[in-house]
Amino acid sequence: MSATAPDAPPPAGRASEAEVRARQLLSRMTLAQKVGQMTQAERMHVSPAEVREFHIGSVLSGGGSAPGANRPADWVAMNDEYWAASMFEEDGRLPVPVLYGVDAIHGSNNVLGATVFPHNIGLGAACDPELAAAAARITAREVLATGVDWTFAPTLAVARDVRWGRTYESFSEDPAVAASYAGRIVAALQDASDGSLGPDGIAACAKHWVGDGATTAGVDQGDARISEDELRRVHAMPYRDALEASALTVMVSLSMWNQRRCHAHRYLIEDVLKGEMGFPGLVVSDWNGIDQVAEDYGEAVAQAANAGIDMFMVPEQWRLFISALTSQVQSGAVPMERIDDAVRRILRVKAACGLFGRPRPAQRKWSNHPSFGSPAHRVAARRAVRRSLVLLKNEDGILPLDPAARILVAGKNAHDRGSQCGGFTVEWQGVAGNDRIEGGTSVWEGVRAVAPHAVLGEDGSAASGSGELPDGAFDVALVVIGERPYAEGMGDIRDPSPVRPGAPRMPAGPEDAAGAETLQPYGQSLELAALHPEDLAAIRSARARGLPVVTVLLSGRPLVTTRELADSAAFVAAWLPGSEGGGVADVLFGKAGFRGTLPFAWPASDPQGDDPPGDVLFPVGYGLRYSC
Repeated sequence: MSATAPDAPPPAGRASEAEVRARQLLSRMTLAQKVGQMTQAERMHVSPAEVREFHIGSVLSGGGSAPGANRPADWVAMNDEYWAASMFEEDGRLPVPVLYGVDAIHGSNNVLGATVFPHNIGLGAACDPELAAAAARITAREVLATGVDWTFAPTLAVARDVRWGRTYESFSEDPAVAASYAGRIVAALQDASDGSLGPDGIAACAKHWVGDGATTAGVDQGDARISEDELRRVHAMPYRDALEASALTVMVSLSMWNQRRCHAHRYLIEDVLKGEMGFPGLVVSDWNGIDQVAEDYGEAVAQAANAGIDMFMVPEQWRLFISALTSQVQSGAVPMERIDDAVRRILRVKAACGLFGRPRPAQRKWSNHPSFGSPAHRVAARRAVRRSLVLLKNEDGILPLDPAARILVAGKNAHDRGSQCGGFTVEWQGVAGNDRIEGGTSVWEGVRAVAPHAVLGEDGSAASGSGELPDGAFDVALVVIGERPYAEGMGDIRDPSPVRPGAPRMPAGPEDAAGAETLQPYGQSLELAALHPEDLAAIRSARARGLPVVTVLLSGRPLVTTRELADSAAFVAAWLPGSEGGGVADVLFGKAGFRGTLPFAWPASDPQGDDPPGDVLFPVGYGLRYSC
């Protein structure tokens, strides 16, 4: 296989200026400064003083790790402190601006009051890459409002088994669909496509390289037992489009390919990604990913570094990492040439981001900008919701609903903005309820705004409050059901007790320490009636009142819903629509028509063992319509 040199300079133009700056800085660095640049620590575990002392190259926030009151101003102030520490020049220290990273995967979703867009599965259902690009542009603005420069997005996994807890981070099981989104989102996030950021951009990160959507039985961080042809043809396809759009960074997968850890896979990182595909940017590890490479920590560090990882996400144990990598270089286990290549890539990305020329975060154009969570941004998110909905059933044309109808609104998810947003929203695992999702609308709030005779059943139940909701008082029931928020392995459908190879994205507290390596799954079945029997009960309670039922399902994946479908006159897959539940109401009442189609096949039965779901109820591309 032919390969270009891994340290080949990027194309001419602004990107070549970044290369020149990177090489000039590298020539002046000590080993301690180089190793520091390769280190990424979590904000709860590193102070600005330590960033200065150890030349830390990057800081990140894990899920739920937020400064102060978790407002944009708190984030800007924190980033300003880290920036000032990284630019300290005394005692021979080179000023190299720190690069701050967050998981802004469907909006600036870490911060209270942000505009939260549909997760990728919903954007994939919309069949509209430009719509996703518009969401990415707004995400970049709201991330910039917090003083942050880097998002670990987009996820380009091609999920092939919906039991995977990260299915909602995938655009589609079809690699061509995922590829059609990849380049547009990267270009929108970065506000440029020439290898450098535009003034309104943040650095993108294509993840997770590679094959994380192919793990056997959909187990998170599991083993993708597939051929190289399938890995390239299906799972690498979206990355080519992302790299053509000049994605500045790539994150490595915590999974394995045929029993070899991707974090130590030199062929995949050095030979294919950097060599064959000519990627000039930085490769970052995932959360404590090197811990899985080898029993001996020093050996794990050496293997990962030699495999081509440039920046190491070592949230808590960054001091141990610095010591280990330094020792491995001094012993010759990691060549200095590999260190220089890694640091040159890091500096090149920082220069391409314009960090050396940007003012400190407190003085930047977008910091604390009033557009954060603004009505205009929410209008765009509501539009994305409308286009993402998929109509699976519409018996006797019950939809669209009449705004003048007497509507009983029920179901546990009807008035729950947290469940609409799903995982990676305010907290790593997401949040339930409405208190911490500021702004936006629940589905119920959207219905209430247009249907004056709609009533929300007490506790979301169609049966409760029967004294206030007598039989015959309603024309139709709208029942909103679905999953509760989850993220990563805790969303898997699998056996309840396998030991997980990775640790949670947030450090376990003392009460959780014993179980830090065991992530409990969401459940053991894809059948919604088994996961949430209360949902079928709510539908049947409404039917028992003699009402036709319109069911809206909020979920991060297709589920086995045979019984729920049979008892519903209409059935809508709304995915995880984010903060703007009013977009669901817009379509239910005919303000907009259904446009979405299934990005994943809808299962007819629960899969067994390692085999992916086989029986299909609705194929990819299915979706009913009505004219409005």
